[in-house]
Amino acid sequence: MQLATNSKNYHKKKLEEKLLIQLNNLNNTLNKNKVLELIEIAGDSRKYLVRNFMSGISKGIGIGIGFSIITALIVYVMQKIIRLNIPVLSQYISDIVEIVERTK
Repeated sequence: MQLATNSKNYHKKKLEEKLLIQLNNLNNTLNKNKVLELIEIAGDSRKYLVRNFMSGISKGIGIGIGFSIITALIVYVMQKIIRLNIPVLSQYISDIVEIVERTK
């Protein structure tokens, strides 16, 4: 009878050790991913709103700057193509420019 009790205690202890290891692994994972910090921010609606507002402003500014740079590069390349006087491309681009000028 005592052997069965010792066996149960042994298995119970092994199970507790496994659970403790898993709990420590979970804790380490949460700390690495900063999930606890995110939970705190989600709990405080003011921090959440400020963070999302700043994120939106940053994205908007980034999109505006990126769009301006890409548009400037496209205009620059189109001007170079027109100056090279390649018959097909130059005519096509000048037609586009005329259409844009007419719609103004």
